[in-house]
Amino acid sequence: MSNQSAGVLAGKVALVTGAGRGIGRSIAVELAAAGAKVVVNDLGVALDGDPTNESPADAVVTEIRNAGGEAVADKNSVADWNQAQQMVQTAVDKFGQIDIVVNNAGNLKDVIFHKMSEEEFDAVIAVHLKGSFNVSRAAAPHFKAQASGCFIHMASTSGLIGNFGQVNYCAAKMGIVGMSKAIALDMQKFGVRSNAIAPFAWTRMVSSIPDETPEQKKRVEGLKKLIPEKIAPFVAALASDQAAHVSGQIFGVRNNEIYLFSQPRPVRTAHTSDGWTPETILERVFPMFESDFYALHRSGEVFTWDPV
Repeated sequence: MSNQSAGVLAGKVALVTGAGRGIGRSIAVELAAAGAKVVVNDLGVALDGDPTNESPADAVVTEIRNAGGEAVADKNSVADWNQAQQMVQTAVDKFGQIDIVVNNAGNLKDVIFHKMSEEEFDAVIAVHLKGSFNVSRAAAPHFKAQASGCFIHMASTSGLIGNFGQVNYCAAKMGIVGMSKAIALDMQKFGVRSNAIAPFAWTRMVSSIPDETPEQKKRVEGLKKLIPEKIAPFVAALASDQAAHVSGQIFGVRNNEIYLFSQPRPVRTAHTSDGWTPETILERVFPMFESDFYALHRSGEVFTWDPV
């Protein structure tokens, strides 16, 4: 681990949710290496949210401390408003401030839409979308008071592009994109920024994808090449003061590739001086727009090349 006093995040305090494993763990370790003091949040639950006897947050804290960094574990749930408030308060109590929030906590309950239960939908929304709101909202008054702060939210190409059997996850991740932009707009005047990242990495969550068909097997083999630790340097850079002008953006990180994603803007327009009727829309508008319609692609059908 690099000298904390010399890193790009020296003097900063970061909270990383879901930081016990995978992408979250690598981010927590990287932020500490860059000089930040880190609150490592992780419930230690199974992928579907069921309790376990594991304490991954403690293990990451030990890893950071052994490398010369400063960290503390937090085992509150992002899905609970009061517990989210408590994890932010832990940062303030232990380290005197909070400067960076990385909303990384997540879960999966993949089910094809017509079979998805209300509980399966709500459980994923509660952790990804509501959890990101809860933690961000808890940190917002501190950011406003100090006239600085950085929110980084984990989105997904499942939301940006689409995926099979993930209505709950896609909805949550696309909601996070909208929330990140809204936070950036609302908090801009206080010197606070907010960005979203769609990370590509082979993690415990991604490893739950079935590989029963040849298509699934090919997809899984490609995903295994994606290294979680490759996400972390970008997060550290984005959280630094040198990136204080970057806000409201959507990025992607795929091993050694970094993407800036487009955001929805009009691509075609149709108008008439007489007003539209259902018949004239069917006759003129849809045929005019059809060449620019987006195909029903899944994320893997857009990112078809091997990771660099």
